[in-house]
Amino acid sequence: MMEKSHDLVVLGGGPGGYVAAIRAAQLGMDVACIDENPRFGGTCLRVGCIPSKALLESSHRYADTLHSLADHGISVSEAKLDLAKMLARKDDVVEKLTGGIKMLLDRNKVTTYVGRGRFETPNRLMIATREAPVFINAKHVIIAVGSRPAMMNGVAYDGDRIGDSTTALSYAEVPKRLVVIGGGYIGLELGSVWSRLGSEVTVLEAMDRVLPGVDEEIGKVARRLFEKQGLKFVTGAWVESAVVEGDECVVKCRDRDPITADRVLLCTGRVPNTGEIGADAIGIQLDRRGAIQVDGRFQTGVPGVYAIGDCIGGAMLAHKASEEGIACVEMLATGHGSVHYDAIPAIVYTDPEIAMIGKTEQQLKEEGIEYRKGVCPYGANGRARSLGDVDGRVKILADAKTDRILGVHAIGMHAGDLIAECAVAMTFGASSEDLARCCHAHPTLSEIVMEAALAVNGRAIHT
Repeated sequence: MMEKSHDLVVLGGGPGGYVAAIRAAQLGMDVACIDENPRFGGTCLRVGCIPSKALLESSHRYADTLHSLADHGISVSEAKLDLAKMLARKDDVVEKLTGGIKMLLDRNKVTTYVGRGRFETPNRLMIATREAPVFINAKHVIIAVGSRPAMMNGVAYDGDRIGDSTTALSYAEVPKRLVVIGGGYIGLELGSVWSRLGSEVTVLEAMDRVLPGVDEEIGKVARRLFEKQGLKFVTGAWVESAVVEGDECVVKCRDRDPITADRVLLCTGRVPNTGEIGADAIGIQLDRRGAIQVDGRFQTGVPGVYAIGDCIGGAMLAHKASEEGIACVEMLATGHGSVHYDAIPAIVYTDPEIAMIGKTEQQLKEEGIEYRKGVCPYGANGRARSLGDVDGRVKILADAKTDRILGVHAIGMHAGDLIAECAVAMTFGASSEDLARCCHAHPTLSEIVMEAALAVNGRAIHT
């Protein structure tokens, strides 16, 4: 029986876990990081953010070749899809990045263990490795086990014909008809991939609109543009069952005719991956969805045990988990650390991209906060015109009295990059005037942000 001791053990090697481990090592701790997969990086790097973005980029280039190059005076006689090569490229991107994470952990002298970790006591874990169990003692433990796809009653998930986001990363062939259950960002991203590659995609959403968490105005623009690309949407669709019948998948919704497809993609959110870590053995309290309850310092109800990332609820974003990991270990080491939750951006990597930070217009109205709004369309921007992609807009919401930026919502080419300066501005409490006074290079897409900031106070030049 092997037994070891460390100052800190991080349970989970995803964006929250490995970042926390590296930062703790930088601060002088003896750190271990446990993950059940030999490729560290978690869901995000292995079967989430990174592989999906690789496929989004490849499918975007394929669709551009088919439909957009002619506008630039480029004629392509034939564009042939090599799906196997596209998937191999995706796998290569993942392999390189996960290998890089292991290198970073080694470079920072973080001890890594491959196996499933489980609490025996608050300061003692057992790791079920392939060889033999390993027991680890630690002064502190950070739980960073992430999340997993949520299942749905009535949906006969088989991991193949009826699968989840992981399944949809590796279809061996383009399905002729694909039904996506769930109109959130994961469903729309992966639905977009297969639509571009030739699939007839139908998105079923139980709410009355797609992208329910997105600013309503931006969501309406997004739906219109996605429909122009060929995606079909059925809102108010309460799925009761999805099963494989012979050569087809059959999806039944309440008060609607059945829908048939070749494959079904279940994308109804994610739930904390806390079921097998031994939480009950040490008295960690979970809510009804399995999320760990923590205080403002990421402390669970068990002394010495902390939790971060998807497994504590809130926005399930890789960068949020990383920020929480850093803040947690800095609090342990120095007593100080923080996460600015009002300035965490979120991005939907469709075409066009959708990016958001802070309050939506609907939230401000519900909370009775008076605000001013500034909007700049992509069509007013010289760089967007020269790139040939003018669909979209940037909207900035600012406090009516103080002019402090309360939210920014964008849809358009590279919206995810444009939101970064807005995150900086909001983190430091900037006003729309502050953002407008910053000189933005010309011609760049970033000028759309500047014009939207000018528009808040009726000073826009180009709109």
